Amino acid sequence: MMQELSMNILDVAENSVRAGATLVEIRVDESPSKDLLSVVITDNGCGMTEEQVKNVTDPFFTTRTTRKVGLGVPFFKLAAELTGGKLEIRSTVGKGTVVTADFVRSSIDRMPLGDINETICTLVQCNPQIDFLYTRRFENEELTLDTREFRRILGGIELSDPKVSQFIRKFLAENTGELLSGHDA
Repeated sequence: MMQELSMNILDVAENSVRAGATLVEIRVDESPSKDLLSVVITDNGCGMTEEQVKNVTDPFFTTRTTRKVGLGVPFFKLAAELTGGKLEIRSTVGKGTVVTADFVRSSIDRMPLGDINETICTLVQCNPQIDFLYTRRFENEELTLDTREFRRILGGIELSDPKVSQFIRKFLAENTGELLSGHDA
């Protein structure tokens, strides 16, 4: 099993990339007052049939031809359920997929979120042709990183440019620090 939720998020987002998504939305919503950590990954990729959705949490089911098992989604589901939470998948062929994982925040079995900022940076840098909308909420405050806005501002400079990657990393670090300051995250 993966040791941090950010690795599960990376795996599911990479599924979105393989599904031909042009936009992947990742939302991490942490609410201590509701004892909830929610992760929602939405894409506009090719979507899945009802049968695929039904089987996607089976570790011996995969649509990939390079291996016989797919453990990312089953591990994500297990991680949520171990805390008393749940994983839900909604998908429409030709429209995309929404994966929602809810975790009981205070559960001793909840894995740490991990370095979500680095996960987002990696996704953007390794998939510069895809847009990402990342939202991190903590109670009623939030930060947003939208690569469509970055593209507009940067003109023709690629998101994979090392200076852009460095800026994104710094942007996330500073804004996450501000978002979580004064909170016991």
